[in-house]
Amino acid sequence: MTGRARARARGRPPRQEAAGPMAGDPAVAVDLPGQLGEARQPQRVDVPSHPSGEPGGHGRLRGLESVQQERRPEGLRVSSGLQGLCLRERGGRQRDYHDLGVNTRQAMLHVQESKTGVSGRMIKLTSNHYRLTSRPQWALYQYHVGYSPEMESRRLRSALLFQHEEHIGRTHAFDGSILFLPQKLRNKVTELFSRTRNGEDVKITVTLTNELPPTSPTCLHFYNIIFRRLLKMLNLQQIGRNYYNPGDPVSIPNHRLMVWPGFSSSILQYEESIMLCADVSHKVLRGETVLDVMHSLHSQVGEERFRDACAKELIGLIVLTRYNNRTYRIDDINWDSNPMATFRKSDGAEITFLEYYKKQYNIDIGDPKQPVLISQLKKSRNVEGTVVLIPELCSLTGLTEKMRSDFNMMKDLAVHTRLPPEQRQWEVGRLLNYIQKDDNVQKELGNWGLSFDYKSVAFTGRVVQGEKIFQSGNMVDYNPQFADWTKETRGVPLIRAVPMDNWLLIHTRRNHDVANTLIQSLYKVTPSMGIRMSRPTTIEVDDRTEAYLRVLQQRVTPDTNIVVCILSSSRKDKYDAIKKYLCTDCPIPSQCVLARTLSKHQTIMTVATKIALQMNCKMGGELWSVEIPLKQVMIVGIDCYHDTVTGRQSVAGFVSSLNQTMTRWFSRCVVQSRGQELVDGIKACLQTALRNWFKWNKCLPSRIFVYRDGVGDGQLNTLVNYEVPQFLDCLKSIGSFYRQVESERSRSSEELSPRLTVIVVKKRVGARFFAEVGGGLKNPPPGTVVDTVITRPEWYDFFVVSHTVKNGCVTPTHYNVIYDGSQLKPDHLQRLTYKLCHMYYNWSGVIRVPAPCQYAHKLAFLVGQSIHREPNLLLSDRLYYL
Repeated sequence: MTGRARARARGRPPRQEAAGPMAGDPAVAVDLPGQLGEARQPQRVDVPSHPSGEPGGHGRLRGLESVQQERRPEGLRVSSGLQGLCLRERGGRQRDYHDLGVNTRQAMLHVQESKTGVSGRMIKLTSNHYRLTSRPQWALYQYHVGYSPEMESRRLRSALLFQHEEHIGRTHAFDGSILFLPQKLRNKVTELFSRTRNGEDVKITVTLTNELPPTSPTCLHFYNIIFRRLLKMLNLQQIGRNYYNPGDPVSIPNHRLMVWPGFSSSILQYEESIMLCADVSHKVLRGETVLDVMHSLHSQVGEERFRDACAKELIGLIVLTRYNNRTYRIDDINWDSNPMATFRKSDGAEITFLEYYKKQYNIDIGDPKQPVLISQLKKSRNVEGTVVLIPELCSLTGLTEKMRSDFNMMKDLAVHTRLPPEQRQWEVGRLLNYIQKDDNVQKELGNWGLSFDYKSVAFTGRVVQGEKIFQSGNMVDYNPQFADWTKETRGVPLIRAVPMDNWLLIHTRRNHDVANTLIQSLYKVTPSMGIRMSRPTTIEVDDRTEAYLRVLQQRVTPDTNIVVCILSSSRKDKYDAIKKYLCTDCPIPSQCVLARTLSKHQTIMTVATKIALQMNCKMGGELWSVEIPLKQVMIVGIDCYHDTVTGRQSVAGFVSSLNQTMTRWFSRCVVQSRGQELVDGIKACLQTALRNWFKWNKCLPSRIFVYRDGVGDGQLNTLVNYEVPQFLDCLKSIGSFYRQVESERSRSSEELSPRLTVIVVKKRVGARFFAEVGGGLKNPPPGTVVDTVITRPEWYDFFVVSHTVKNGCVTPTHYNVIYDGSQLKPDHLQRLTYKLCHMYYNWSGVIRVPAPCQYAHKLAFLVGQSIHREPNLLLSDRLYYL
């Protein structure tokens, strides 16, 4: 039996032919096993066709305008106006929509009846969710379609089947072997007969295989694809996962930026109904191409360093090809090729890149000698090889670090991207209004028996009680509305102030005055904190990386409390070298400060205060605490960093509390090559953390709460089935180990094993909450908890709005409890989570995630960006990475 025959027997569509087009891919897919050939060497290339046969579509978002007809690509063909629907979507892979089918709540008996809390004051909320309704007894009927004799061509199979629309109906979806219908056929097995153009008779057997309820994962996936195709009918262009309107751009000419407005969407089963979650999205484009950047670099660095500068600047960036609005990641630059190179098309004909773009898109390439860019095809596209891109045709997306540090640029950009609650909800409502008024869209929804409730869902949330801040025996009240206690704690001694008796200050000669300003400012702010500070040993160096390293090697000793380096610029190589030496070779806490940060006299006291707090933390100090009623509890935060530039390493930051008040933390990280499982290293971190907890507390914790960040869509099942069992095995083994301790002999290993709770933390969520205040919409206050209506029935999950924002809409954080051996009440777990958002020592206020998650993020980022190996264990009980 052939591979295609086996696929059809299992009810799956056959694999796409190797020489077939990659739907919508405008670039040239080069299928080469090794290095790219010489510029004029013919290469076998599969040249895809554009969906419409011309450059990407244009025009504004349509309301009642007529729907532009699109050419049907291969895949799941849908009649009645909905063209080109493909269950596998781009690249032939069915995307996992938000981990459908992972049911973790069923194993937690204490929340099977109810997972909602009761504490706090009630607040009326609305959200960006809209109910999807269907006609009564709605179902999606799945059929398997077989052919005798077998037909290899998917287009031929579709054409033969659609000759019988009088039997199967005009509304249907077909991918070559699986047929979906909104109505059930009269017979379970229907036999149809067709004839090809060659006069060959073909028997088609349509067999009912499944009757899918509205809440099945397949139906949910089907709804999402239908909605995305509706967005295409409204002339929106897909870029990545979202849809944008390139025909209505917002230009910011003084910064050479352009913003495309768009939308993100998902349709899922929530507590009470299936709902659409729609949110505003923006794609930021820079007004320069990759070729413009190359010309600029050439004028800056000259010919000798040009290629290295291009590789450093460009590799890893995401670019947009305007001719059909696809995004690519630059993985390499091929200097041996150019647009005059030839390649072989799928039909065997040879053509140059110049001729191809002129013929396919009517684009004239201005520089025929520019090198070409290489982008590796993602595995998710199910096609091996690379994509060749022309720099002149690639627009840069996103912002550089230099742009992000430009206050005026970010302020001007925020006007268009950080929309206030009422405007944001109005934009989403405008999309739903277009859907409601477009006759073609409504006809398509009606044919499938679907419709939307065009009023956003309203529900009740809760605002939990604000926390009190404790600092050296003093209780500080702050205004919960601002979630910031900087002013209230000014002049109050810290919980634990570490003296600075022997510290080093390194600076260049031109920053001599700045260094003195910092010292004098620290002398003024540290006494009220309780920090005893001696005058530092100051050393002047040349503004070279080697000079800084030479001084560190000569002057830093184990008795040094901390090293402060004043840097003239934000050059990454200098910062990386300093951090790498002081975190691995000579484990001493360090503080790097830019000279320009200290040069603003109106803010120097505020900056000095922040620096003093950071330095105290890095030396092992403690700043403030909140009341934690639970005793013998260890909190763990885990976050992951992936090296997107080289793709060689994955780093997991692991941070765990050491004491009852959550003011001291143990930190480790796992650095592994790409492809290795991080969980094995995380298990070793947990074992070491438990041993350190035992040293501090002379016992094991009774409960462990793991806040697991860095989990993407589709990874939840792996986390539940692999990572959690590893944690449980670790706890059993550590409990057995401590049976040998004299004071614990009376307890069994089961009693010694801490009870584990694992919570997945997700910051990138589409949900937005709006408080109804005085007839308008406002951001909900900090401490808002949502655990009904828009949570998932198969999960023990909740949302918390813990922070505030000055501009735009606040984004809630989603918490999904995937394992709960502690069996706390939902109220208690929600309150604990909110309390931990107050414990991040790099900000005198409440943050979006629990403090250990943010600590783990900072650690993983430092190691992944600068150190590239595990820091020295002598620093593991200090927050040296703040």
